[in-house]
Amino acid sequence: MPNLSWLPTFVWTDYRLAVLFTVVAPLVLLIWSAVKANEVLQRSLIIYWRVASLLAITVYLMIGAFPISFISGWVARLLIPISLWFWVDLNEEIREQQSSLLKICFTSWRWAVSIYNLLGAIALIPFLPCAFKPVETLINDRFCQIWFEPPWLYYQMVHTDRFKPYFLGFLGLIALGIYALYFAWFLVVRLARQGRSATGQ
Repeated sequence: MPNLSWLPTFVWTDYRLAVLFTVVAPLVLLIWSAVKANEVLQRSLIIYWRVASLLAITVYLMIGAFPISFISGWVARLLIPISLWFWVDLNEEIREQQSSLLKICFTSWRWAVSIYNLLGAIALIPFLPCAFKPVETLINDRFCQIWFEPPWLYYQMVHTDRFKPYFLGFLGLIALGIYALYFAWFLVVRLARQGRSATGQ
């Protein structure tokens, strides 16, 4: 068996960066843009949060040790950069805004979170086979099981024994189904109707 002593450091560092780049920073920017009444940045960040909700779903799938969580987490890392750069009208309006500290911080974060997620998606490729293992094998395989440890710690801190891990994972599975239906509607209906315009104009 290969030496996996580096793996816990890698996984925990990734989760810490995820909290910083995908939760704390965009939340601060959303509040800031609301205070400044910057509708363009607000719209961009709201779209981001809709897409990034797949990361929250992934956390709950991992609490329940659902193998599909490896797929959903990987897909989320691909969709987040796309959601931030896909919209032609928003990109143009952001470029045309006058320079300000808010715009500089938003632009810096947009680049940083995009690079982080794309590199993360590449780094997760070797772990994708974990998605196709039986649960019993998965939780006993250190190469895969280490990814569950941060979500399990979150479960212990937030949920205690009120809900069982499998039940929370099942709720995550329901949320994933709703997310998939909404995404399918977006691809078939919304994208065909409005193209790469976030406002439909």
